[in-house]
Amino acid sequence: MQFIDLKTQYELIEADVVSRVTKVLASQRYIMGPEVAEAEEKLAEFAGTKYCVSCGSGTDALVISLMALGLKKSDAVFVPAFTFFASGESVTLAGGTPVFVDSDSDTYNMSVDDLKRAIKYVQEETDLTPKGIIPVDLFGQPADYDEINEIATQHGMFVLEDAAQGFGSTYHGKRAGSLSLVGATSFFPAKPLGCYGDGGAIFTDDADLCEVMKSVRVHGQGGSKYDNVRIGINGRFDTIQAAIILSKLTIFENEIDARQKVAAAYNERLSDVIKTPVVKDDRVSVWAQYTLEAKSEAEKVDIQKALTDAGIPSANYYPIPMHLSTAYAPLGYKKGDLPVCERQATRVFSLPMHPYLKEEEIATICDIVRSSVK
Repeated sequence: MQFIDLKTQYELIEADVVSRVTKVLASQRYIMGPEVAEAEEKLAEFAGTKYCVSCGSGTDALVISLMALGLKKSDAVFVPAFTFFASGESVTLAGGTPVFVDSDSDTYNMSVDDLKRAIKYVQEETDLTPKGIIPVDLFGQPADYDEINEIATQHGMFVLEDAAQGFGSTYHGKRAGSLSLVGATSFFPAKPLGCYGDGGAIFTDDADLCEVMKSVRVHGQGGSKYDNVRIGINGRFDTIQAAIILSKLTIFENEIDARQKVAAAYNERLSDVIKTPVVKDDRVSVWAQYTLEAKSEAEKVDIQKALTDAGIPSANYYPIPMHLSTAYAPLGYKKGDLPVCERQATRVFSLPMHPYLKEEEIATICDIVRSSVK
């Protein structure tokens, strides 16, 4: 059994993928070919934003956005500790200082209450200046953007939506990527919308910011190729990967619908024995992962062992919260500082999740989970 089934998906779109990639090979326009501009247009249309800037990875999308926003070492950017390392790393790479925030106990997204605490701490106890917030749409569900955007406005901060796991989800009917000043996503193959390598995109309605991000994407390029007006990176999106995204976009809506049915089937079979995902009424998850929370670390280990023994893969996201990572030890965080996400890190695990999961596979998985719960 596959944790994510890309083979079945490919069989559905093989002819279209081969046709589009062959066209790129024939044109030999491998960097910034016409498919890149077409993908940007269609991605912006899908997300509901005026502009899309494609780039080389989800990390590039975050770094480019932050570089365009002009971070300094003294700028604090608030990031959830319970997420993939790139969300915090990007702040450091762009020149700022990450400040880690605890999780909501139900959704696993950034806790609004702890965000308020962290901002107050920075203002009163440090020399840092609150500059921005990076909510992460963890496991496919958008964060609490109404509250977060309001907090940002009160303190003169920007909000950068990390929609790497949430692209395709909705919040109050609006698509992920369009929920703040700027949104970033990843096209890593395992993402709900992925290419066949690395890739990413940035979304905004701000024309001036868009132009700066385009410049940063290509070494800070100005009016001509060799007129570099700022420091940038090499963050372009490959034309072949753009062609693949164009193909996958043709089935993405159907896949989002199928993910809802898989999640509903899991919920129906498991909600009476284990903590299943909580999706708030005002949003739709794209189910990048289907994540359960055991009552203890020991129970999680037992369940995952039973799944492994049956040949069923599962995954641990994320066993070490970012504030306790070796790389960020110099910031001085210690165990117990962010207790909710520290507990979650020991108890949560994810089941196979993709649009092509069969009913009998779901039933088998759930039977094993149920029989392993104490």
